[in-house]
Amino acid sequence: MLAITGADLITSVGASRTANFHAFCQGVSGNRRLQGFNRSHFRYQRAYEIPDRVPEGVDRKGRGTQWLCWCVRQALREAGIAPESERVALLVGTGLQELRSVELWWADGFPLHVSEIHFATALQQEFGLGGAVLTFSNACSASTFALGLGADLIALGEADAVIVGGCDSMTESMLGAVDRVTAVAPEQLQPFDQDRRGVLMGEGAAAVILEPLEQAIARGKSPLALLRGVGMSCDAYHETAPSPDGMATSIVDAHRRAAIAPEEVDLIMAHGTGTMLNDQAEALALKKVFGAGIGHPLVSGLKSMTGHTSGASGLIGVIVAIEAMRQSCVPPTIYFSKPMAGAEELNIVVGAAKPASIRIAQVNAFGFGGVNAVAVLERVVAA
Repeated sequence: MLAITGADLITSVGASRTANFHAFCQGVSGNRRLQGFNRSHFRYQRAYEIPDRVPEGVDRKGRGTQWLCWCVRQALREAGIAPESERVALLVGTGLQELRSVELWWADGFPLHVSEIHFATALQQEFGLGGAVLTFSNACSASTFALGLGADLIALGEADAVIVGGCDSMTESMLGAVDRVTAVAPEQLQPFDQDRRGVLMGEGAAAVILEPLEQAIARGKSPLALLRGVGMSCDAYHETAPSPDGMATSIVDAHRRAAIAPEEVDLIMAHGTGTMLNDQAEALALKKVFGAGIGHPLVSGLKSMTGHTSGASGLIGVIVAIEAMRQSCVPPTIYFSKPMAGAEELNIVVGAAKPASIRIAQVNAFGFGGVNAVAVLERVVAA
């Protein structure tokens, strides 16, 4: 059993774990008109961008790196971990890394050194890290994948603690790709809704500190939550179209590693991208695994408020699940009117946050190419 002893995040609705969770429970959305991009170039006119450009609309390089460093700093401070130790590793999951900085260099002549493309450079300079620093680009499941690998490093005795991060900023090229493949540009992201039109991009970063429970107790640290296991699969079904079977495989693997039965899960932080295929596949996968008990776990579609934060989304979901367990409150899925066909049995939280006692939470993250990762968390019960 592993302890999470520090955690923080940044999204379009807040710059701390506390601020974000409060906003989510109030149903606050980061959905705004495009800020850092020329709107005349896109049919897409809205996204969930972090409002930190000064002056507004003027882009700058390295925004994602700055968010990640901030989250890591806050998580380390809370955990009381010394990052200089060679027994502390740092694993970062991302979809696009600092591609936006490359775009600004190429199109606008921003000065850029190759070292600035990699998060590791800034993290090493900021924290003097003594252990391994690894970056994983596993699409939308990247940070959850990094969480699972962090757990493996500790289990194998390769690290005493692991800093796990996730980060992605929006890029013009990704926005253009989404713009071209979507028939009708959506105004909002609507997970599992009958009127969903597709995904809207978002920005965010997150970090957690992972260590053995016995070590945390010996240090006098009370864990925020326990990580029971991370299940993974790589079904390679299609470049972009998801496989319900591949998703189900990762969920079953997560339950096996966590040593739980499906009926023990009280909360599912859904991947829920608001796309036609992904939501349908995820609903099918959940019904396949949970069977007749699918109506028990509460389901929250967080991306309705954050947009799709790409590689950061899984770890953001993990931290929100931690707060949901700690505060006995589940954020709603906003922009929701009626469940899509196939989602009628899902117990989706809509309208307002729902008070609930959550012992076990499941966080889904499903990426392009069938790279899937699912985390299972347990609430810490006060002695």
